[in-house]
Amino acid sequence: MVATQPVDFRRGMNGLVALVGSALLADPYCGDIFVFRAKRCDRLRCIYWDGSGMILSTEWLESGKFIFPPVKDGALHMSPEEFSLLVAGLDWTRVKRKPVKRPTKVS
Repeated sequence: MVATQPVDFRRGMNGLVALVGSALLADPYCGDIFVFRAKRCDRLRCIYWDGSGMILSTEWLESGKFIFPPVKDGALHMSPEEFSLLVAGLDWTRVKRKPVKRPTKVS
């Protein structure tokens, strides 16, 4: 889940966990990865509950910028492939999601 609003990167882990609960209306301990962006789009922070503790990861690009959705309130859900491309600093918006086919009733 990606927060679409930039956050102050002086926030620590506790501040980001609180932000997940209040701004994203999600459970920070559900096992999802929560991604936060800086205003300049050259840094991102991820928090993740691994079952025994919270992990905080920070990544920044030496040149270029991360591709993020337009700034608005709320969050964006990403597929694992889109997340991998985002963290690699690549344009994840070019990935096309394949529709999931639901099983049909067989008599």
